[in-house]
Amino acid sequence: MDVGSFFVLLLILIVVTVVILWTTIIQIEQYEAGVALRLGKFYAMLNPGWNFVVPLITVVFKIDLRIQVLDVPRQEVITKDNSPTMVDAVVYYRVADAKKAVLNVANYRSAIVNMSQTTLRGVVGDMELDEIFSSRDKINAILRDKLDIETDPWGIKVDNVEIREVDPSPNVKAAMEEQTSAERERRAAILKADGEKRSAILSAEGDKQSRILEAEGVRQAKVLEAQGERTKTILERQGEAQGLRITAMGASALDSKALTVLSLDSLKELGSGPATKFVIPFEISKLLEGASEYVGYSKKAGDRELSGIKDMEAALGKTDDILGPIPTAEEMAAEIESIKEEVQEAAETVSKEGIKDDYSGTEPPRELEE
Repeated sequence: MDVGSFFVLLLILIVVTVVILWTTIIQIEQYEAGVALRLGKFYAMLNPGWNFVVPLITVVFKIDLRIQVLDVPRQEVITKDNSPTMVDAVVYYRVADAKKAVLNVANYRSAIVNMSQTTLRGVVGDMELDEIFSSRDKINAILRDKLDIETDPWGIKVDNVEIREVDPSPNVKAAMEEQTSAERERRAAILKADGEKRSAILSAEGDKQSRILEAEGVRQAKVLEAQGERTKTILERQGEAQGLRITAMGASALDSKALTVLSLDSLKELGSGPATKFVIPFEISKLLEGASEYVGYSKKAGDRELSGIKDMEAALGKTDDILGPIPTAEEMAAEIESIKEEVQEAAETVSKEGIKDDYSGTEPPRELEE
């Protein structure tokens, strides 16, 4: 054997050795499970790490145990109300039993896709289109439960199913858009009418409060005017009474001669005026007779005895009992202050009642719930 042939045989031996070692040592990752078949029969489950098997007669299937995402192809589904709709979904699953995934199904990924399409078509076909849009969570739960039951013999655990898109046909979309537009217009009209109603209520409440305040202002003004007239009348009457009292007190001390002189002075004042006609409320001859007696052309008339205050009160009664007491300046000022306080209290009461009416009016309606 020459050297060249030796090196060829050595190289072949090395290659065969490497191949045997490569097929003898099987490395299983931590997230995988190994299913070993020897001579076509199940032999053992291989643990993560290096595993030694008999080469050439042992076949090892590595199964990924992590959660996998499977896209369910888009498909057309006829809903319960005969609306053609394109629907697709996403399935999240994991291999729970690697032995069943290898021995019970040829290709579990393809099987899951076909099973998902069939189940999705059956579930969506039993619902109306509006129910599909509003009950996605319900559909997802139904799909997950059904797929989990169907794939359990394959060693597959379905963790979740999500419907990704629901796309109705163009005609259905146009009808849905018109329906949505009409519904929004209806809500807008309701909200507008409700706003106008609230505005009218608030305007009426404001007008009512304005009229109440105006009427109360007029009433207060009339009360103040009446109080002022009352005070004015009292003061005028008390002034007249005081003047009459002073006149009575001064006249009580006059005798007939003094009264004659005063009467003549009054006639003198009448004569100095521009009038040509006079009305004298007593007989002029009596006045002239009294004057002649006063100047001495008649028999002397004796002086009338002077009357005192006691004589007048004895004949008529006490002055304070007849005319009433005359208030002093301090008493009048106190009465005016009392009137001002009453008016201020009445104004504050009206203001408080107005504020209370503002909050006790008709409660505006709430926004309509969509």
